[in-house]
Amino acid sequence: MSLKPGPIHPVPEETIRVARAAFPSGNLYLTLRDTLGSIFDDEDFICLFPKDGQPGLPPWRLALVTVLQFRENLPDRQAAEAVRARIDWKYLLGMELTDAGFDFSVLSEFRARLLQGGGEAVLLEKMLDRCRSLGLVKARGTQRTDATRVLAAIRVLNRLELVGETMRAALNELATVAPDWLRGVAPVEWYQRYSRRVEGYRLPETQEKRAAYAQTVGEDGFRLLDLLQGPAAPFRVDWLPRVEALRRVLERHYQRLENQIRFKANGELPPAAEGIESPYDPEARFRSRHEITWTGYQVHLSETCDPDAVHLITHVETTQATVHESQKTEAIHQALADKALPPEQHLVDAAYVDAEVLISSREQFGISLVGPGRVDISWQARTEGAYHRYCFSIDWEQKQMRCPQGNQSKVWQEGPDRYGPRILVTFDPEDCRNCPARSLCTRTKDQPRRLRIQPRHQYEALQAARQLLTTEAGRKLYNARAGVEGTISQGVRSFGLRHSRYWGLAKTHLQHLATAAAINLDRLGAWFEERPLAKTRISRFASLAPLAA
Repeated sequence: MSLKPGPIHPVPEETIRVARAAFPSGNLYLTLRDTLGSIFDDEDFICLFPKDGQPGLPPWRLALVTVLQFRENLPDRQAAEAVRARIDWKYLLGMELTDAGFDFSVLSEFRARLLQGGGEAVLLEKMLDRCRSLGLVKARGTQRTDATRVLAAIRVLNRLELVGETMRAALNELATVAPDWLRGVAPVEWYQRYSRRVEGYRLPETQEKRAAYAQTVGEDGFRLLDLLQGPAAPFRVDWLPRVEALRRVLERHYQRLENQIRFKANGELPPAAEGIESPYDPEARFRSRHEITWTGYQVHLSETCDPDAVHLITHVETTQATVHESQKTEAIHQALADKALPPEQHLVDAAYVDAEVLISSREQFGISLVGPGRVDISWQARTEGAYHRYCFSIDWEQKQMRCPQGNQSKVWQEGPDRYGPRILVTFDPEDCRNCPARSLCTRTKDQPRRLRIQPRHQYEALQAARQLLTTEAGRKLYNARAGVEGTISQGVRSFGLRHSRYWGLAKTHLQHLATAAAINLDRLGAWFEERPLAKTRISRFASLAPLAA
């Protein structure tokens, strides 16, 4: 299928006449076509198609259908049916009323082409370019970012289910690629154990039988891997995706000695960031945060939040669930700079802030990162009246620290730890032993107070960030950050953001880009139609509450 870019024609007159008659009070898609035009051009996708071959459908139209599909949370079949049957879609797409559209499979083929050519970002970036040309989005304003969890499109498996189902998935993949070879090497008992989906209710009930089952699956799995390394094995089948998943699952959950295979105890497992949770989506990861656990991914949404302007999503970052937010702050700033949309102020929560990021944001991108920094979890910080680290004054030139009781530190030792450069400050044991406020400072019986602090430029950057939020102007500025949580709620409740439609990080990221473009489309329509934001819902019972005196 080739691409020969051509002009985008106006909406056919018959389509205009019927659409205006069908929607005399206006319609979102009619408004968007009249104000934004087609949004995409064929030239935006020219690198994804060969020059020779049968001409394909206009990619600008397929891109727009993809965005509409995610705006209305439609599967491919229903999206193709909407193209064929709905007048408002035909108007936005500039189609004749008699145009029958296309087969639904075209949409999945288009997404695959986007991923193969690295063109998925076009869905959001070209929309932003169009908005920039109309003055609806600009650089050096205020933006805000937050993240939410995304559940992978997989079953949550316990360890026994995981090892058994991974073995079954590998056998099914080999049965497709090399059926004759597998038929010749598979023992009869494998058909009994792995022909059906491995589920908890089918597993043995007693601990002894469950341990025996785990042992059997491990022996079967390693036997299969050994067979795949043999001279009679088909070429390269040992590197098939689900065979590779089997290899990784066995390495994590089993210990293989010379003549023995042992199922590891829970406490012996490597970190969750290294573990596969499903053979069907090996990139999904397990994470626990704030008493919430999930298996899947995490998506970061950045949006403009200047007053008296439409709030548009400017960047989407999709990561594995185990990637911490602070690891993506610099990447988000770099992406916004590449789009020529870096903000002057960037509002984030504590997870995105650390000392190095505060400094690099200002020095590399000219961005003022506004956030509280990570919470001090020491017992002193959680106890009223106790002496936490910020109660101590520092003389950086003299390399000394003074405690609230007026005592000077004795040792100032600079050196790295696992988090980077640090300074270890130790007070005089005699001063601490006789201090009347010792119970507010340290719980050690006979040791002096020790504090580990960051180098000066990092320490002062964090102090300045925290100090800003103690001022009225800083609090007023930071209050605007909460609005991004509303965007996330909108994405989850109306656009299916919580659940991944597909397997794999790349496809999930494409979904998030299309969802962000769909949210922007919705907001642009509301902006052009001058629709005010809906009021916060209040239940009937809550409305009866007496007013505060």
